[in-house]
Amino acid sequence: MPLGKTALKATGQRAVILDIIRAGKGHLDADEIYQRARKKLPRISLSTVYRALAKFKESGLVEERHLDQNHHHYEISHQEHHHHLICTRCGKVVEFTLPIVEIVGAVPQAGGFSISGGEISLTGLCPDCRQEAV
Repeated sequence: MPLGKTALKATGQRAVILDIIRAGKGHLDADEIYQRARKKLPRISLSTVYRALAKFKESGLVEERHLDQNHHHYEISHQEHHHHLICTRCGKVVEFTLPIVEIVGAVPQAGGFSISGGEISLTGLCPDCRQEAV
């Protein structure tokens, strides 16, 4: 059974990795995926996880996000555009959808651009961290 838009061979390891990403509801880094995969497949290697992630990205199954400076995060590809709120204290990530034109407002006119898409990551403190800071 092929995976994704291209003929990506479905292996047991790839199926487990993809299931982990789906169950994690996105925003897992490669090490988190690897640690969870080892619980199901103790002999899986980190390089196998990286190779699977590269194939998933290439086939359009998974998107790589750069939510912080240290890690790449992976999530199942979405049809709709969505954006991220990122807590700078605990690292929590919350997705939200809003047309990009509503977010950028007057920016397209300022640069002469006709914006067709994009990804926005906003940083700050989540409600739990804000409450702890008080």
